[in-house]
Amino acid sequence: MKWSYMDHWRSQSPHGPIDQWESLDTMDRFLKQVAAVGYDAIDTFDFRYYQIMGMYGSVANYQEFVRERGLERIVNIFHAADYDTRNYAPHLPETHENILEGFRVTMDRWSGIELDNIIVMPATLYSDMEPVTEDKIKVTADLWNKVGEITRDAGVKLTCHHEFFCGIQSKDELDTFYANTDPDLVNLFVDTAQHCIASVDPVEFYEQYADRVTGFHFKDTRHRDLIGDYRRRPDSEIMAETTPRWFYEMGDDEGLVDFEAFMRAVVRNGYDGWLTVEHDKANKLGGDHAESTAIARWYAKNVLERVAAEEAGK
Repeated sequence: MKWSYMDHWRSQSPHGPIDQWESLDTMDRFLKQVAAVGYDAIDTFDFRYYQIMGMYGSVANYQEFVRERGLERIVNIFHAADYDTRNYAPHLPETHENILEGFRVTMDRWSGIELDNIIVMPATLYSDMEPVTEDKIKVTADLWNKVGEITRDAGVKLTCHHEFFCGIQSKDELDTFYANTDPDLVNLFVDTAQHCIASVDPVEFYEQYADRVTGFHFKDTRHRDLIGDYRRRPDSEIMAETTPRWFYEMGDDEGLVDFEAFMRAVVRNGYDGWLTVEHDKANKLGGDHAESTAIARWYAKNVLERVAAEEAGK
């Protein structure tokens, strides 16, 4: 099994919290730490393109920097769009051409390296899309079928990641969306915590759509959203008054995700791609990204890889 790390990261500096993109030195330390605890690669955000060009000159040069620090490559990029309904709203047809052109540009920018997936949140914030109707979901699906053609032609899979505040997040909404997207063009990226927060069982959901899954975000949560925090603006992950921290690393004693059952399902369904660990906002409430990253890798190696071997040996 190969594990990638999604590059959420914060550390303290003399001038306050910084991320790994602060300088060449901070990136050097970040990559070495990730490699040292046993990850094999990284994922990143496509908006990092501008920093990559400024710091390294090209995407290929940055990947070489990554490799020199003991990691294989960049596996996936996350298309973290600004879902402004004036120009980027998948349920509004008048924004589609702008979105399509944006993906043509994006795929050209990253053409210097081989990627597995470009990951998208396939809908706006829930509060910008509601009432969420079947017709709106069908319009959204039509857009992503077209985007999938663009990414396919670039040799990259389009895969959808549903945050709990995404306009398509409940089980009925998810089923409608995937019923109206082409399985050859639109794939699924399962985030164990995000689905759990939205009261969608991640194991059952994965089992249902295993043939369309091209990746995962492995992280845990202690909470389900039972009061409509998914409607909070502008960011449900930081605006929810009842839940100051949504995400925790695998192995958390109070976590709700059944990772052993999830890993057994992954093996049972023959998945052979990369597994990605993600730690959104792990530094909240005194948490630490470096600690969470190390704990999650320990859990992956000592629990999940053992469970996977047991399941494969049955």
